[in-house]
Amino acid sequence: MSSRDASKKKAVVDEAIKPQEPDAEAEMLEEEAALVEAEEQLIEQINQAQQKADENWELLLRTKAEMENLRRRTQKDLENAHKFGNEKLVSELLPIMDSMELGLAVEDASAESLREGMELTANMVSQLFEKFNIEAINPVSEKFDPELHQAMSLQATDEFEPNTVISVMQKGYLLNGRLVRPAMVMVSKAADEEKQD
Repeated sequence: MSSRDASKKKAVVDEAIKPQEPDAEAEMLEEEAALVEAEEQLIEQINQAQQKADENWELLLRTKAEMENLRRRTQKDLENAHKFGNEKLVSELLPIMDSMELGLAVEDASAESLREGMELTANMVSQLFEKFNIEAINPVSEKFDPELHQAMSLQATDEFEPNTVISVMQKGYLLNGRLVRPAMVMVSKAADEEKQD
């Protein structure tokens, strides 16, 4: 083989190898470009996630501040309700007090006029009770109820069934259906129980 043939052969081999090198280089460049693109996408996702985390953190801080403000406002409202909750009742009691003071200021009042003044004052109090849903408990002739009545004494009698309220020493009161003061009562017991004792 001549040197010319050898150089031709070498040129053919070089030619065959040369196109392969750029393809391998192109593949590497494509892979590198794909990695760079994937890295950029990951960085973008991380940035978006960080932005969302920052937004959520700010939202948490705002919500926490709002809850604290709401707690303070509620506490203040509750304190004011305790302080001034009876304001309406007091404003309704004032005319009754004024009426009583005017009645006491009269120096030469007769028993009749004093009685009329007391009746007017009692009517004013009854209207006040109605307005604030205060009910009197006056259980004469009713069965004794330990939830609403306080037995002060037992009386043997044939007029009433045993365990019946005979008389009321002091009325009881309910406020919106809730017991404020039980009625103090005298309760009947069977007359033959008296004989056995």
